[in-house]
Amino acid sequence: MIRIYDDTGIRDEEIFARSEEQANVVPAVKEIIAEVRKNKDSALFAYTERFDHAKLSALRVSETEIEEAVGSADPSLLEVMREAARNIADYHEKQIRHDYSMTEKDGVVLGQRVLPLERVGVYVPGGTAAYPSTVLMDTIPARLAGVKEIIMVTPPGKDGKINPNILAAAYIAGVSRVYKVGGAQAIAALAYGTESIPAVDKIVGPGNAYVAEAKRQVFGQVGIDMIAGPSEVLIIADAKSDPRCVAADLLSQAEHDRMASAVLITDSAILAKQVQEQIELQLATLEREEIARASIDNNGKIIVTKDLRSAAEVSNRIAPEHLELCMDDPFAFLSKITNAGSVFLGRYNPEPMGDYFAGPNHTLPTMGTARFYSPLGVDDFVKKMQFSYFTKDALANDAWKVSLFARAEGLTAHARAVEIRFEDDSDDRGH
Repeated sequence: MIRIYDDTGIRDEEIFARSEEQANVVPAVKEIIAEVRKNKDSALFAYTERFDHAKLSALRVSETEIEEAVGSADPSLLEVMREAARNIADYHEKQIRHDYSMTEKDGVVLGQRVLPLERVGVYVPGGTAAYPSTVLMDTIPARLAGVKEIIMVTPPGKDGKINPNILAAAYIAGVSRVYKVGGAQAIAALAYGTESIPAVDKIVGPGNAYVAEAKRQVFGQVGIDMIAGPSEVLIIADAKSDPRCVAADLLSQAEHDRMASAVLITDSAILAKQVQEQIELQLATLEREEIARASIDNNGKIIVTKDLRSAAEVSNRIAPEHLELCMDDPFAFLSKITNAGSVFLGRYNPEPMGDYFAGPNHTLPTMGTARFYSPLGVDDFVKKMQFSYFTKDALANDAWKVSLFARAEGLTAHARAVEIRFEDDSDDRGH
């Protein structure tokens, strides 16, 4: 059963604690990466048979397989995915940056170019659940950024096939190529390349502990979006909130993973008790009851605060991935929130709206990293290149300033690089 705390008695270690920590995966991931770097495709085939119990003859998903997946998909689901894709595109189009230049000073041009990455890798989880929504969320911003090649990897089932809904989403989102490989070995393949899978410039997308650790280890060889942990939801709810809805929203994240975190903060002790009871009633109705119950029992919390201002302070310390504000005027309360991945305002905006349909991205910072990380977006798929230009007269105006600065740092060659351009001029004036 989810525990209820009073904020005056709860300690930081209780607020942030998660039980059932994963075993140390660092050595295993290091070994997998080394094996893929050495043996490439043959290592991928071996690991896929070992971990996914699928014996493959080819890693790449064929056009025929994609066409069959689209043809067999539920037409209603296809239309919903297409509409979701449009919503995601409409939202992320506003994030597109443009080149700029500055010419305010005579003889000086300063500017920045915004360039798409050439090739990116998108990891889509498999395992206990398939997530076509992740395909849309992680691919559409890349396409809007102008990325030329989008390579998707996802683990196959025991039959060697990819979930058809994932392939249909890849088709809708415009993925360039799809490969049947998952886990740390997929991340290694994207980072270093194999005979079948090309090396990419950046890897994005969530995954299990092995995937997260592999992204950490290959960072520097390639870029990554973030190190994402298990899913989180935090709900700040006032006394008027419906306990059935609050409980349902908490469970919507708890069913993701045993390590998922579902937290309610409220100023109402009555609501806290009602939500606790509702969670127990609703757990029994879930298909993934065992997973959700483990999450709730081990990592779920209800924190009762003296007022909603205190609730905001606790929330900002936690910096949750998803934050729901269930209250009458959530827009006024939003100004009190400084750390959160994605915020859901009002009583009629449950977190799953963001998972699937609304448009804002669902690949978000977790484990408190919303203090310094942002949701996945178009910026993750571009790089910025600066440029500057000085005429001789413009440089002459500022040369002494640069020389003074460089010599103050003891870098005389820096100073000389500026000064030497005017030595002939000084000689000419001397004659």
